[in-house]
Amino acid sequence: MIRVRQPGMLTTVQDLGRHGLAHLGVPAAGAVDRRAFGLANRLVGNRQGAAALEITLVGPELELEAGVWVALTGGRVAADLDGRPVPMDMAVRVEAGQVLRVGSLTTGLRAYLAVRGGIDVPPVLGSRSTDTLAQVGPARLAEGARLPVGDQTAGDPFQQVAPTPQVDPEPILRAVRGPRDDVFTEEAVRALIAEAWTVTSSSDRTGVRLDGPALERRRRIELKSEGMVEGSLQVPPDGHPILFLANHPTTGGYPVIAVVVGHDLPLAAQARPGTRLRFRFVSLEAARAARP
Repeated sequence: MIRVRQPGMLTTVQDLGRHGLAHLGVPAAGAVDRRAFGLANRLVGNRQGAAALEITLVGPELELEAGVWVALTGGRVAADLDGRPVPMDMAVRVEAGQVLRVGSLTTGLRAYLAVRGGIDVPPVLGSRSTDTLAQVGPARLAEGARLPVGDQTAGDPFQQVAPTPQVDPEPILRAVRGPRDDVFTEEAVRALIAEAWTVTSSSDRTGVRLDGPALERRRRIELKSEGMVEGSLQVPPDGHPILFLANHPTTGGYPVIAVVVGHDLPLAAQARPGTRLRFRFVSLEAARAARP
């Protein structure tokens, strides 16, 4: 068991999400930065989808009741084990009774803490992820909670420092036009890629809300609700786009001007309020062949 002494600002249990239920209105949820999440699990020798902790801005304080390997990845954060610094991006051994403290992130927005064996909370609809939109799955961490450790292992811990991408201070996200770009003026479509957009403080796991020039519509029409995918740039009536992340709703009635390439979504997941980001259009073929 892991005992939560302090939960941090927003610490949740996440895995790869509950897929295949969008037709029932259930979001996928899961880790927002899947690249950092996957690295953390690989470092401790877990299976790919083992549940880990997603930490937002300020981390938790945890007491380990048994010896276990852990790994911390994602946005840069200082952590200590009984007062001794804990390095990021490598497996670290924690002994029974020791206390792991994760501080405030200095770059990026989210960090991931994997425990060898995974966090073994009961799955709901096939996933252990906390869904902050539909309130499905385990509750966010709270003081005094106890988290069981499972047996989702697949190899040995990796005790060397893994190369990890740095958090880009002004990321450029590749995107494909449409499917509703025809609703907007050409000036609005050009502005989407010409301007730098600022991440607002109202962003969350559902989506990144962006501030910048209002994107004007060519015509005012009411759309029927359509299926939404992660990476959609939906534009509400105020003209300011929302970039949907892992916990996005399954449907939406506002037009989608573009869809961000999946491989670039980890960059958006680490964009804290105040970050400026840009978009660059690519072809559908280039998007399908894209790599980070």
